[in-house]
Amino acid sequence: MQSAAAIMAERDVAFLPVVDASGLVGTLTDRDVILRAVAPGLNAETTLVSDIMTTDITYCFDDESASTVLANMLALHLRRIAVLDRQNRLTGVVSRSDFARHNL
Repeated sequence: MQSAAAIMAERDVAFLPVVDASGLVGTLTDRDVILRAVAPGLNAETTLVSDIMTTDITYCFDDESASTVLANMLALHLRRIAVLDRQNRLTGVVSRSDFARHNL
């Protein structure tokens, strides 16, 4: 977890997709770190990302319309969402601020 948190700090992001050979397996947010690791006093050096990540993943596909993705994000109260291709490979992450920045 400490390495993941360091990556988040270095890149100034609050959301990391977690992937393995099978594809997207979870997401780690700053909120996950605080509520599932820091608050209960877990050791940052020994706690695994898999122990605190969110596994109930909501995602979209890279060929979906921007308006559909944004509407789903708003309905589900999501700030960020993982983007997959149709082979279920991670291709990126989109945030509500990305839509605002592009006036969508």
